Amino acid sequence: MSSHGEPKPVFARATRGLSGIATVPGDKSISHRSLILGALSIGETKITGLLEGDDVLDTGRAMQAFGAQVERKGEGEWSVHGVGVGGFREPDQVIDCGNSGTGVRLIMGAMATCDISATFTGDASLRSRPMGRITDPLELFGTRSWGRRGGKLPLTVVGAANPVPVKYTTPMPSAQVKSAVLLAALNAPGTTVVTEREATRDHTERMLAGFGATISTERTDEGNVITLTGQPELTAQTVSVPRDPSSAAFPVAAALLVEGSEITVPGVSLNPTRSGFYDTVREMGADIEFSNSREEGGEPVADLIVRFSALKGVEVPPERAASMIDEYPILTVLAANAEGKTVMRGVKELRVKESDRIDAMARGLEACGVTVEEGPDFMIVHGQGPGGVAGGATVESRLDHRIAMSFLCLSLSTRDRVTVDDGNPITTSFPDFVNLMRGLGAEIVDAVPAQA
Repeated sequence: MSSHGEPKPVFARATRGLSGIATVPGDKSISHRSLILGALSIGETKITGLLEGDDVLDTGRAMQAFGAQVERKGEGEWSVHGVGVGGFREPDQVIDCGNSGTGVRLIMGAMATCDISATFTGDASLRSRPMGRITDPLELFGTRSWGRRGGKLPLTVVGAANPVPVKYTTPMPSAQVKSAVLLAALNAPGTTVVTEREATRDHTERMLAGFGATISTERTDEGNVITLTGQPELTAQTVSVPRDPSSAAFPVAAALLVEGSEITVPGVSLNPTRSGFYDTVREMGADIEFSNSREEGGEPVADLIVRFSALKGVEVPPERAASMIDEYPILTVLAANAEGKTVMRGVKELRVKESDRIDAMARGLEACGVTVEEGPDFMIVHGQGPGGVAGGATVESRLDHRIAMSFLCLSLSTRDRVTVDDGNPITTSFPDFVNLMRGLGAEIVDAVPAQA
């Protein structure tokens, strides 16, 4: 059973010629950070374009619990009156972060150097995910934590009463780990240094600088060395959230799959630490035009014009994984419809996302007639060519929004429809996904559950 209510099976019918404008929601990563940094600032932060999915709304409620005033002013328009660095109060209730690994990990970092305690939980998917990768480096500041075996939620974090600055090298490419440490460093005296061997999305660094923190990044032979001076006074900002490249990947993929399609996706963030998916699909032969390139909210953005394309399999460079980690599920769908095999290595992080995404996509694609090879850190999809996937299966979403959306996009191009056992998780990141796809010409239909 879904933690979002009774499971809602849904399927998509094959269609021809998607067309129109696909206005995708605001970037989820930047939306989370806007609320958190607004809460850690002095004054009123005004946010436009905020993603109003369940994950981000849970973060907004958490900021209220820590003492910030968070108010919705209109569609995508929010106001945050912050309490300043170190100003979080101890929440009266358990902090429920729903399905959001980004939310819970960043919030833990933000409160880890405040002299307060907080208990965190989430839905069944989030409670199964490892938190030790966050709590271990936070302990270097003087933070303590207790949770279930394996460091899983529910978990209580006791903030450091007398935090110290740290030097830390991330053991895996993870923007969440890096960001949690940087947010914790805000209330620690002195200078904290974080080294990441492989570059990950840099929204936290960009936004910290925008809010007034003293932060720098130096590229060295050891990787990116990020230096942050603690105990700044962050100043409230006006934040315009660009549109999410990870959400845009779904209508983009659908247009590439469905013959006769041409769609426009306006205002998509093309931050170089997030653009790996678009680099990869263009290498596969995708007809994607970037137009009206500009900067919004400190991020490079462009309008994407996407047309149906016959794709070919490629080998994705392992070093690209961090810049497209959330897009691998939908990439496997494109790979299934490409000529030849697509090889994806360096993707072990997919094993510990909202679900084991390698296993989820492999099992679902196999049920649809696609040959998939997999290992702890790789996945190889043997393409069936354009329109060559049989389909005709019911696949498990596993409480994972990206798995659900990926298989609905696949179903638009299969010979027989693909049913997703539960479409409810989609609301965590892309609440208007179904309506948007229907507006482009896709048929997405609620399925009637089989009778017991």
